[in-house]
Amino acid sequence: MHNGAKMKVIIMAAGKGTRMLPLTENTPKVLIDIDGKPFLYYVIQNLKKAGFEGIAIIAGYKKEKINEFLDKYAIKAEVIIQDEQLGTGHAVKLARDFAGNENFVVLGGDNLFSVADLEQLKKPDYYNYVIGMRHKNPEHYGVLLTDGVFLKKIVEKPQRFVGDLINIGLYKFTPEIFKALDQIKLSERGEYELTDAITLLAEKGQVKVLKLKDYWLDFGCKDDIPHVERFIKLQKKQGKF
Repeated sequence: MHNGAKMKVIIMAAGKGTRMLPLTENTPKVLIDIDGKPFLYYVIQNLKKAGFEGIAIIAGYKKEKINEFLDKYAIKAEVIIQDEQLGTGHAVKLARDFAGNENFVVLGGDNLFSVADLEQLKKPDYYNYVIGMRHKNPEHYGVLLTDGVFLKKIVEKPQRFVGDLINIGLYKFTPEIFKALDQIKLSERGEYELTDAITLLAEKGQVKVLKLKDYWLDFGCKDDIPHVERFIKLQKKQGKF
């Protein structure tokens, strides 16, 4: 049951991508073209190289485009529809049947992680894991407060300095996450936040923190595109895509 070799992965890709307008008028953010292929293509390539076999994509905005993308590139994945944008916690909850009673990995489809960092999460144990990295502007992110290797809590966009280890949205969960998701309430912005459920598990000593080894590319807004494009071109030159 807890075999790390064939772990499933859930990619969250339901958002509108308003910071990418007008590029997202007709397509989900994760399908914006980067050097000839949709961004999501590179995300899935690294997941496959890291040995993840079962993939589910949470789709919402322009969901039919996700199916077209999968067909075009002959990628096998289950598409789970999130009709209402009720947050990351709600998105993961929709994948309960897909995840089954096994460990699984969750990431945002607008984030590209290295194969080495994805492989870090293939842990067949009974802990949940969050990957963090040091950042010079932690106030823009969720900050991970730790006690040794254990997560104490996540502080979202802290006004004053509490630490510089930020949450980059890459997780390994046990089925316990679903019990925590059942307990959380809507946040101030009217969403079910995955981080609230993670904090519940952290309070029980069930969440460990790993450090980013290699790279994380955030594909959040239009300003990120030139940087991401340069990075992908360099990776291609090195034979990595």
